[in-house]
Amino acid sequence: MNEQNAYQSLAETTDHDDPRWAFGTGIVEEAGAEITSPVPDGVDPADLAAYCLMLGDDALVYSHRLSEWVSNAPELEEEVALANTALDLLGQARVLLARAGHLTGGDEDSLAYRRTDAEFRNVALAELSDGLDFARCVGRMLIFSSWRLALLHRLLGSADPVIAAVAGKGVKELTYHRDYAARWTLRLGDGTDESHVRMQAALDALWPYVGELFRTSDEERRLVGAGVAVDPAQTREEVDAVLDQVLAQATLTRPDKPSIGTIGGRSGRQGVHTEHLGHALAEMQSLARQHPDTQW
Repeated sequence: MNEQNAYQSLAETTDHDDPRWAFGTGIVEEAGAEITSPVPDGVDPADLAAYCLMLGDDALVYSHRLSEWVSNAPELEEEVALANTALDLLGQARVLLARAGHLTGGDEDSLAYRRTDAEFRNVALAELSDGLDFARCVGRMLIFSSWRLALLHRLLGSADPVIAAVAGKGVKELTYHRDYAARWTLRLGDGTDESHVRMQAALDALWPYVGELFRTSDEERRLVGAGVAVDPAQTREEVDAVLDQVLAQATLTRPDKPSIGTIGGRSGRQGVHTEHLGHALAEMQSLARQHPDTQW
């Protein structure tokens, strides 16, 4: 490892064959799985690809939003923590999008950089802009990590080896993410009058997007029966219990806000998004679209 140049160290060959190991490429190898693993018996490859996109897009889009805090966080330590969280999620996204690409004849880069917003399958919570409001950042991480951790815990036994491998590494990462967000929620909620007001306002603004996390898509329903997916509605009780415990300790009030509705029964899982996603993708995809097929 090059102690004088952190960027060079990331690019050096390590025990992993891929020099980009820092961004999640070792997940499936560690679990003895392969991106090209056979589709489980009785599973429609299109449904499995769609599910990988759902989980992968959640991680990819939210990772991009977290990366916006680099050079904008209130303290250097928090900037590093948020950047590392973004890298954890990017690693999960890479594996899931690679699996989806294998099933559909594409690859992770084309799925990340060539799709339009209507082709993304992430929940709205992942795409919202924090507007550089640190309380919003903390509140969203608390909700998102509590939900995704509950989901991945249940996916440890997925019949798809790639999803199970992502879950195996992801639960460790998300446990830290949730703990980090919970600590900051306590610090802000039970801190000064100003921090309490801002933390409560952040939760109030985010709460309408919580209900979508527990809606079940048609693909998920079919995959649940095959032992591949988890019905997100089954995680609601656990997630509510975690959030209620944290909010109570932080002297914050659970918001009483109705959930955002659907459009013709469709929402993020079906490609219907807020205006925030288009802005995020314009930034995230700009370089790849301007220089297609360039090798870096």
